[in-house]
Amino acid sequence: MSLSPPSTPPARVLLAEESLPYRRVIREALMSFRHCEVDDSPTAERAFELALSRPYQLLVLAVPLPDMSGVMLDRLISKAYPLTHRGSHTAPPVIFLARAEDGSALASLQRDVRLRGTLSYPPKLDTLISLTAGLLPDAAGRSGLPPMI
Repeated sequence: MSLSPPSTPPARVLLAEESLPYRRVIREALMSFRHCEVDDSPTAERAFELALSRPYQLLVLAVPLPDMSGVMLDRLISKAYPLTHRGSHTAPPVIFLARAEDGSALASLQRDVRLRGTLSYPPKLDTLISLTAGLLPDAAGRSGLPPMI
């Protein structure tokens, strides 16, 4: 009788994006190509609540959100996250979803060590998968291939 090694729990990703179709596409791409679970929110307020209630390995935040800038949301999360998650000295890395006109809002963040990149609208899945390499494990231990169903 052989015991299989315990499987590692999936990484957790927090996605804040107002558009339901974009949230679905990003969530499905991440869950297909990366060993992760995605919690998504259409508002900054809900995303902030989720960030304080669960540990995450990655944040994917839209700059334009209906109730607050994604940049401001990231600042709030970065201040509160270490206070609510024991053992965390900083908030998780962040990828921003941004439009061309959001460039000035992101300019001040270019030196932030947590910033892993920017995904432009409409989101390109190859860019998303490339930005998450090294941050999230590949799905089913394969390099870039979705799990077989």
